[in-house]
Amino acid sequence: MARDISKRISRLQNRRTGMDRYIALDEAARVEVLAKSMTQERWQKRASTDKSYTRYALGAMQEVGADQTRISLDTAERIGRQLEQGFAANGRSVEFRLQGSVPLNVHIRRYSDVDLLTLDQGFLTYSNLGILAQQGRYVYPTEERSVERLLKLRRDAEEILKAAYPAAVVDTSGSKAINVSGGSLARPVDVVPSHWYDTVDWQLSQQEADRAVTILDKNVPRTLDNWPFRHIQKVTERCHMTLGGTRKAIRLAKSVKCDAEVDGVTIHLPSFDIAGLMYHADQTLLVAGARYELAILAETQRWLDQLSRNRAQADALRTPDNTRAIIDSPAKFNGLVNLSKEIDDLLVEVAKEQAPWIGLNPSFDSCRNVLLNLVIAEAA
Repeated sequence: MARDISKRISRLQNRRTGMDRYIALDEAARVEVLAKSMTQERWQKRASTDKSYTRYALGAMQEVGADQTRISLDTAERIGRQLEQGFAANGRSVEFRLQGSVPLNVHIRRYSDVDLLTLDQGFLTYSNLGILAQQGRYVYPTEERSVERLLKLRRDAEEILKAAYPAAVVDTSGSKAINVSGGSLARPVDVVPSHWYDTVDWQLSQQEADRAVTILDKNVPRTLDNWPFRHIQKVTERCHMTLGGTRKAIRLAKSVKCDAEVDGVTIHLPSFDIAGLMYHADQTLLVAGARYELAILAETQRWLDQLSRNRAQADALRTPDNTRAIIDSPAKFNGLVNLSKEIDDLLVEVAKEQAPWIGLNPSFDSCRNVLLNLVIAEAA
């Protein structure tokens, strides 16, 4: 379908300034967002106005400002303090961890939701095959089931949040999280009731990356085991190895997906799976992005194009935490194909802006070759 790059740049800027959630903000935040929207970021100055696709590609890769990420983390911490006090008043204790795009620094919105795991400290489950279990180190005499415990934790968390933030919107309709937004809160926060699950690996290593969490799907109801800290650890390690290239590739793909969906393209790929796909991209080519930044676009296109043409290879890829296949449904493969087509289009248009001599219908190889050794100067 036809793509209006000027609209996509506008939406990209709105996500980065907070204008995309302007209506939900309080008056003070609206003033700040309006002021931010009047200033240009560095990526907007690195390509001339006649190279709109290049500007979009560069902007889509960039991290949300460190100060804005800190505000997101501070807001989650504030919610945590209220929950801690509320549960303590009822004689219960909870602890907190962050999961998702914000702690991994691959979020693409100034006002990104922060996932706050709220862990019941009075309840956990464990693998009977682990070394601590074999040594008889677990003594928890209770007949209470995990789903019952988490349902109670969720009900109590909902009551605490409604009492603590009467001016905010406490949305309890989500199956796995309670979303709190508005009022005096600077960022929306997803509160995820959960408890620890001590895996075989964790019982041996005592490393948090090996420890799982059990969350609630209240609509069934049922529980699900996740390894969010292993995912964060593995993707972070890969980002370090690629000098930040993996994070930029993830943000690029997420941004393109977001804008394509507004334009009516169906892409059934959650952020977690996009991160997983780019985790497996060519590290050498992503490292090149430290100097030749558009090489990240070239590798993102090459890798997704390869996977979209090779269903067996795509199906074989595992999530970074190695818990499941990334492409585990026909809808996700179709999402991969549609995302690949969107990145194809962006690659070609950027290459044509940078090297008009390559013609109207250049090959993907020739487009990638243009970008692999191209230096885009930093803004003054």
